[in-house]
Amino acid sequence: MLLVGVALVVVTSSQMRGQAVRDGTAAAARTAMFAARAVPSTAFVTGLLSAAERDAVTDAIRGFGDELVELRLWSADGRLMYSSDGATTGLPRADRLTRVMRSGTPDAVVQPDVRAGVPAPDERTVLDVYVPVRLSDTATPEEPTDVAATARVGGAEVMLDHTVTQQTLQSTTRTVTLVVVGSLVVLWLLLFRIVHATSRRLRTTALDNARLALLDSLTGLPNRRLLADQMQRAIEKVADDDARVGLILLDIDRFKDINDTLGHDHGDELLQQVAERLRHALRDDDVVARLGGDEFAILLPDVRTVANAERLALRVRGLFARPFELSDIALHVETSIGVACLPDHAADASALMRTADIAMYAAKHHRTGVSVYSPASDDSSPARLVLLGELHRALESRGDPTEVPQLEMHYQPKIELASQRTVGLEALIRWRHPTRGLLPPGAFVPLAEQSGLIHRVTEFALEESVRQLARWHAQGQAVPVAVNLSAHDVASPAVVDMIELLLARHGVDASLLEVEVTETALVADRTRVVPVLERLSALGVCVAIDDFGTGTTSISQLRDLPVAELKIDRVFVADLGEGGRAGSEVVVQAMVDLAHSFGLRVVAEGVEDEPTARTLERLGVDRAQGFLWARPAPASAVHPPGGSSLHPIG
Repeated sequence: MLLVGVALVVVTSSQMRGQAVRDGTAAAARTAMFAARAVPSTAFVTGLLSAAERDAVTDAIRGFGDELVELRLWSADGRLMYSSDGATTGLPRADRLTRVMRSGTPDAVVQPDVRAGVPAPDERTVLDVYVPVRLSDTATPEEPTDVAATARVGGAEVMLDHTVTQQTLQSTTRTVTLVVVGSLVVLWLLLFRIVHATSRRLRTTALDNARLALLDSLTGLPNRRLLADQMQRAIEKVADDDARVGLILLDIDRFKDINDTLGHDHGDELLQQVAERLRHALRDDDVVARLGGDEFAILLPDVRTVANAERLALRVRGLFARPFELSDIALHVETSIGVACLPDHAADASALMRTADIAMYAAKHHRTGVSVYSPASDDSSPARLVLLGELHRALESRGDPTEVPQLEMHYQPKIELASQRTVGLEALIRWRHPTRGLLPPGAFVPLAEQSGLIHRVTEFALEESVRQLARWHAQGQAVPVAVNLSAHDVASPAVVDMIELLLARHGVDASLLEVEVTETALVADRTRVVPVLERLSALGVCVAIDDFGTGTTSISQLRDLPVAELKIDRVFVADLGEGGRAGSEVVVQAMVDLAHSFGLRVVAEGVEDEPTARTLERLGVDRAQGFLWARPAPASAVHPPGGSSLHPIG
């Protein structure tokens, strides 16, 4: 800005001085022209003026006022012809006179008044201008030609008083300088204020952004980033102590339903109230954070035992016993809480977060409220991930003639207790693992359900069972085969389309295929499961409720379900043997009476001894299966009865 101001002052003053010189030069040229008109051209040749001619020049310039300091007329050869101050001798500035005579343009110079013999009590500045005198400017007696008129016959030196102009220029330059400096100062102050205010706003914004980067904008709690930092510090602090770092993850059950039903405003209000309760209910050193959505975390920087961490988690769950007041609504909220500790369940912060998350989802899946991490429920452990990859490859290799089939179906007979004859088979999948041997469904089916591979596993079980039914039918053997459907399968109408396609492709009657659905699957998503069961029943496929007694099916629900068979869970069957719980017969009898009242067939599974079989027959159970009669075996080792006759399988 300083350089701009200096440049502005210099340019402005230079322009004003130049304009003043140009104006003075024009005035001097006019003065010279008036003086030259009083002098004949011959006088410029001789270099002499008569007294009359001098008086004529004096009269010609008398009206130019006090600004004219002196007028001198010079001949072409540099002789002084006239001086308004009475001087009769003198020499011109030869260089300037020569330059003017050659160029034909005036030559002006601003200089101090230094004329000899002239007292100068006050310093004065003059504008000394040399002006060419042309033939046309003189008192020529005859009319000259155009060429002669432009001929230069002499020169006039006009000195004008430039003192006032110079003072005006200096005053104006000072004024411009003051204005420019003042403007620059004001501009600098204005810019300084703007920059200062902007800088302050930027600093404030940066601080707010830094705060928002570490805090949740809705609840004001630390976010995931700040929690990770605090967790790392806590781990480093207890590294040399006999202490633990605990982590509690909390998820609000069915929060999506709350948002969809009450609106997101009420959902946000609920999250704020949850954060407030958590913030004021824990220890001072504990860190409460919101990870996103409806998920919260509680860091326990110093917890002595895993049991203590679990007790704190139970205490946290107790905070939700009291309803939350949302406007005019009293809302009861349930939570699922997972607990993990370092070094018991993890070796670093990332692993601690992962194990706590696994524990939380285990609590949600099993509806236990609070769950401590267990390796058994860790479906993302390296060993289970390897097993999942191997299962994926086993499914991919189906139909490849160069690969040895790994998945196979085993069949266990269902026995009619009254006649001891085989009346059906249950198809049970097995995995003949290359290194682990024959694996039961419990070793890989849950993993398939959690990974999404269960649909392909079910497709294999149905296709293989229907294909085997077709083989037996071609051999003159016919017996119903039951296939288990997972909760994921039975909730999708696609399973009905697949069954219908398989039956048509292999020419198998629908009455020979049965499907078994667990009671918990019916309860979990009844609105989606029941339409699928109704389509299967209309197709002619028999539907059975498996593991009955472990769920919460009501009598009204059981009455309306399109099922034909009820299978009592093996837990109740085991209690009928020696050392079983008292009153088990009463429970089983109630199940049998309930099923028969609805026209359902009753099957007991897990029968391993003769006394239990006799007890079941006495209680009215229709059919049973278990190791008492046969273990599950490959199709080659099973001999179904031919036609409609039924024969026991030894």
